[in-house]
Amino acid sequence: MSQKKLFVLIVSTLFCLQAFAQQNTPIRTSYNFNPGWKLYVGDTTAAESVEFNDQNWKSITLPHAWNEDEAFKKSIEELSTGIAWYRKHFKLPKNSQSQKIFLEFEGIRQAGEFYLNGKFIGRHENGVMAFGFDISNLIDPEKENVIAVKIDNAWNYKEKATNSGYQWNDRNFNANYGGISKNVKLHVAGKVYQTLPLYTTLQTTGNYIYAKDFNIDQKSANIVSQSEVKNESSEASTITYEVVLKDAEGKTLKTFAAAPQSVAPGETKILKAESVVSGLHFWSWGYGYLYTVTSRLKVNGNVVDELNTQTGFRKAEFKNGMVYLNDRVLMMKGYAQRSSNEWPAIGLSVPAWLSDYSNQLMVKSNANLVRWMHITPWKQDIESCDRVGLIQAMPAGDSEKDVTGTRWDQRKAVMRDAIIYNRNNPSILFYECGNESISAEHMKEMKAIRDTYDPYGNRAIGSREMLDIPEAEYGGEMLYINKSATKPLWSMEYSRDEALRKYWDEFSPPYHKNGAGPQYKGADASDYNRNMDSHAIEDVIRWNEYYQERPGTGTRVSSGGVNIIFSDSNTHHRGEENYRRSGEVDAMRIPKDGFFAHKVMWDGWVDANKEGIYIMGHWNYQKGIKKNIYVVSAGDKVELILNNKSLGFGQKSDGFLFTFNQIAYKEGILKAVSYTSTGKKLAETQLKTSGAPASLKLTTMKNPAGFKADGADVALVQVEVVDQNGNRCPTALNTINFELSGPAEWRGGLAQGPDNYILSKILPVEGGVNRVLIRSLTQAGQITLNAKADGLKPASIGLATIPVQVADGLSKSFPADGLKSNLSKGETPKGASFTAQRKSIKIISAEAGANNDKAQLSYDDNELSDWVNDGKMNTAWIKYTLEKASTVSQVALKLNGFRSKTYPLRISVDGKEVFNGESKTSLGYFTATCKPTKGKTVTIQLLGSGKEKENAVVGVEMNGKKLDDGVSRAEIKQKGGLSIIEAEVYEQP
Repeated sequence: MSQKKLFVLIVSTLFCLQAFAQQNTPIRTSYNFNPGWKLYVGDTTAAESVEFNDQNWKSITLPHAWNEDEAFKKSIEELSTGIAWYRKHFKLPKNSQSQKIFLEFEGIRQAGEFYLNGKFIGRHENGVMAFGFDISNLIDPEKENVIAVKIDNAWNYKEKATNSGYQWNDRNFNANYGGISKNVKLHVAGKVYQTLPLYTTLQTTGNYIYAKDFNIDQKSANIVSQSEVKNESSEASTITYEVVLKDAEGKTLKTFAAAPQSVAPGETKILKAESVVSGLHFWSWGYGYLYTVTSRLKVNGNVVDELNTQTGFRKAEFKNGMVYLNDRVLMMKGYAQRSSNEWPAIGLSVPAWLSDYSNQLMVKSNANLVRWMHITPWKQDIESCDRVGLIQAMPAGDSEKDVTGTRWDQRKAVMRDAIIYNRNNPSILFYECGNESISAEHMKEMKAIRDTYDPYGNRAIGSREMLDIPEAEYGGEMLYINKSATKPLWSMEYSRDEALRKYWDEFSPPYHKNGAGPQYKGADASDYNRNMDSHAIEDVIRWNEYYQERPGTGTRVSSGGVNIIFSDSNTHHRGEENYRRSGEVDAMRIPKDGFFAHKVMWDGWVDANKEGIYIMGHWNYQKGIKKNIYVVSAGDKVELILNNKSLGFGQKSDGFLFTFNQIAYKEGILKAVSYTSTGKKLAETQLKTSGAPASLKLTTMKNPAGFKADGADVALVQVEVVDQNGNRCPTALNTINFELSGPAEWRGGLAQGPDNYILSKILPVEGGVNRVLIRSLTQAGQITLNAKADGLKPASIGLATIPVQVADGLSKSFPADGLKSNLSKGETPKGASFTAQRKSIKIISAEAGANNDKAQLSYDDNELSDWVNDGKMNTAWIKYTLEKASTVSQVALKLNGFRSKTYPLRISVDGKEVFNGESKTSLGYFTATCKPTKGKTVTIQLLGSGKEKENAVVGVEMNGKKLDDGVSRAEIKQKGGLSIIEAEVYEQP
């Protein structure tokens, strides 16, 4: 063979080998890094060393808080703190040489020091956000590696660099489940790769996917995918950025790419591709439709990196005082839930399917919003809300007030990291900058972070109140009502009273009298120790005030609000129990009456659908009992029928509540039927008397993809006391004895009693029902659960766990695998979501008996400003001039002292009296219904001294701050004092 031919052959061979190598370059692979960890609670020396003997340490699967046994057993401030060590032995898969290796931690509590093969690789301290490490140069691709983590969850932990604590490491709301309490992943990629969205530790921002140029009617939008790309090879690469969009069924809808770009060695560059896509299903409330976006890096036609991201597309706008989702107005309705979202004896570290179960329950109650409180929730809950169709308000990290200096810098850093990490999750519509209002300058800084890292996500950024800060795109308040014609305002807590699920009413075992119990900070127990009737009634009363100011009730509206909290929480408590019982479900997610009350009131985007109806309580009482029966309905009239005999129509109050006074109990069927005002039947429901307790019944709820033998999955088992026909006995309080056999770990349930029965295999039912948790082990097999109770037929249930493949500490099976989206509510409906109830008449000027130069403050769309007279009767009037002569039908007033004081008022239109009466106390607004009269001026006059509401107690927030009752004015303490925060005039539409 000639030298020339030999040379050609060698070159050809090298080229083929190079091409073969490129074609077989491993594309990015991600592994579940949760299996195979060891735990030691306490400090010890040399635990970071590879040679350290951890054989006797406890074997666990992550996520796992080392003090999980104390969840709901101990009060939040008593949760154990200290040092704990986590270790893991693992090997990389074959062909990992010369690859990029990253660890991604979704979060720890509080701070951790990380070691790989005995060498310190980094520290993370904020206790909230995800972070990661590039371990490419420290890992041994051929041998076993050891990662060791020392974690300190002290309440008073201080950041090493600043010697400052973190504002959100707080004993009131941030339950301290210490250790590696969230998921961990390991990523293997090539030297040319798309970065991870882990800014603090890696200084990288990952990919960013969004939609723009929406055409909702035509179901189209311009889909944009961009990735931060790094070239850590020794040569420049000409990269084609290609994007594949697949629908929920895995069908490819579109493939599009950007022109090739050169990325030099060591360079980081943003690559972007976009395309108009038709036939889209837009993500919506109760419609968690998700797409898979595959972003690829191609060099010479070969894929060198590939990243799959699940996301959804939706249009959101925040204007006219309202929230628009896919061009339709949506009134915000939901819950302010602790970000820990915890369960007894496990804390927050639950499997992904249980996150879906809990979060989808909110949607089933017709909630559309969860406002996570104080700190960013973990990624698992955020992705869960994507699937179930639940809008999120995402905080960063804070406590109860604005701060400066290091603590403000910490808050900005967490907001930045949270936005970068979560900006591809469609369910996030709000970024919350503070649980309390922040300064204008701070608002600008937070908005700049949003604009830098998520400029196209259709998300509003704001905080509590923020009425007079233009940069805030939404605002809110606590336990009162603000309205706006511009930015949406929704209540960040509108009700927070408490009730144990065990307490039906005063006539049911254990016969708890509403409001009985020890005092809290000198006040009686009426707010925190209600029964379920009283708790649900208070929910109705509070929500109806917001509903009366909903979109469609004028130019200035309330955009709704959230109720604290959804599930009973191992956080700040006030009563007999050592945990918070404000939930509309208990800690095991068993619904209370308030759950069903909300389901009725919240059924609709704005206006409530008329078909909802619910009878509070049960129908199993002792003979001779007479009690009020309460029905929640969106109908105009409700009839109560007992054993086919009508008991008449209920007294309607608070928009949705129908009361039937002193109904005598008789065994049988109690039915409620709702009607329109003209007598058309809308809906009906019933309660049926159950027989004597006869047996136990067990029902299992588990992972829809199968009960996984991974040491972290759980099954939720419900136990009921039922009669001979299988009907639940609603007053049963029987004690159940459980026996568990097979490869599973008992985690138990919760009930009133010693240590709240945490981890006990003896557990009473409450209201005839309870639930327990069973956790899998790492070996698969058959599990049997037996339940026994004195005098009742026992029950037994079998469960089988399925094996999970783990090799060398790595698994390709992830906690959320196999979970489907909830599409139950369907796509965003067409048409308007409300009917206009009244029309605002614009006020163009005002004159007043005193402080005339401040009169315009009473109608300026800023509820932080007001007009007040000088405290004298002869100046206690204000006169408004309307834009045009109109027929005035209502006047709404936000008066100073709106919670605690009533005022005798006269309202006249062009001098003609149209209203003469007393205002009412409220969460904000009093609406005077006037004799319809046409005119161009409206005068409001005080007729006498305002009266303090009998036993008026404005109340305080949890931190001791007095609840808002308007703008503090000495003048209204005087006989002739009148102060108006906002006045609005209406006519019928």
